[in-house]
Amino acid sequence: MSSAHGNDADRAAARRSLEGLALGDAFGERWFPLFRDPRQAYEEVRARRMPEERDWHWTDDTAMALGLIRVLDQYGEVRQRELALAFALGFDADPARGYGHGMHQLLPRLLQEPDRWPEFSRELFGGEGSLGNGSAMRVAPLGAWFRSSLRRVVEQATRSAEVTHAHPEGIAGAVAVAVAAALSARGQLSIAAVAELTPDSATRDGLARAAELPFTTEPWKASDVLGNGQRIRADDTVPFAVWCAARHPDDLVAALWATAEGFGDVDTTCAITGGIVAARTGVDAVPAPWLERREPLPGKAGHR
Repeated sequence: MSSAHGNDADRAAARRSLEGLALGDAFGERWFPLFRDPRQAYEEVRARRMPEERDWHWTDDTAMALGLIRVLDQYGEVRQRELALAFALGFDADPARGYGHGMHQLLPRLLQEPDRWPEFSRELFGGEGSLGNGSAMRVAPLGAWFRSSLRRVVEQATRSAEVTHAHPEGIAGAVAVAVAAALSARGQLSIAAVAELTPDSATRDGLARAAELPFTTEPWKASDVLGNGQRIRADDTVPFAVWCAARHPDDLVAALWATAEGFGDVDTTCAITGGIVAARTGVDAVPAPWLERREPLPGKAGHR
């Protein structure tokens, strides 16, 4: 069934990606020192022992992805004022989801004056705009939605990033992840193809390095080469997450374990990897205990 604002297949692809993004986000969050001693976390990840906590809560990665999906559902495209307001409303409803410093500055202002998003977004970080990984962490479902046209993926991902991440690196990170999710949904994921469509940037350079890194490399070693998000920058986050997704394009659980080996900003790297891989696989093959623990998503497809 089609409509002016997308069709059922677009929504289904985006929802698959969203489910994987939220699972990766909630799974990755379990490995932070707030929940585990680093040595314990390292041993459990290496042994592939599922976190035993009853509840795996998702963070701002998923909260912002939900805002993006709401805009796509309503309009079938990124409308930047409406997206600014959706992000701001999500923050206002639950500001304790782990939002970064820049979003704590920006989103309350957008709630009051969403029309001024271009000005407010550019003012962050001394007028340079944010080059962080926040635009990338939330965008995979958009790539799945527009998967039939990579030109549209690039265009819409750029528009989604500009609302909060005006720096070229922030935009490049979003484009790269959206393209990766689109290619994944098409069964064509290739790091080189992602790099080719990513704007000239340090993120693109990192993807070029990732494309040359053999999949026989242990993931923790790959994170040493590509970055693990510890610097909270797009170029320090996206290449490793895309590499992990391409290493396990048909196995969401294996992809998330590989990503977790890199630690760093592990909820975000896992959210990105999860959103990319699940655009193809969905979450049906994920063990039931994982899905039972993950905090449900709003809407009919939420688990538990």
